[in-house]
Amino acid sequence: MSRSERSALLLAGLLAGAGVCHFVVPRPFAATVPRALPGSPRAWTYASGAAELALAAGVALPRTRRASARAAAAFFVGVFPANVQMAVDWRHRSAPLRTAALARLPLQVPLVLWARGVAKGQEGRS
Repeated sequence: MSRSERSALLLAGLLAGAGVCHFVVPRPFAATVPRALPGSPRAWTYASGAAELALAAGVALPRTRRASARAAAAFFVGVFPANVQMAVDWRHRSAPLRTAALARLPLQVPLVLWARGVAKGQEGRS
């Protein structure tokens, strides 16, 4: 298995794991949904979990990998406001929790770059 294939499957696994968690333990995810969004935070949690599962399937399949990896990069950008909401909401929590919430903010950058790299690794292949 090539390095680019392994990277794509790892990204798919990360997306699938996160997607499943949105359904199995939705409460912490719902708590990060920005209050400015209309509707129920739980609905947004399930919708984002379903999106992650769909993206995982798309990234796992070579035929749809390039488009799905690009969509995953956009998804990672799109959920950034939830990480900001979490950092704001957790600013008065204990130091370890505050640190975890703040650490999530810059972690979106490598996720976006990873997804873009997976997409780029598929150029000329499909």
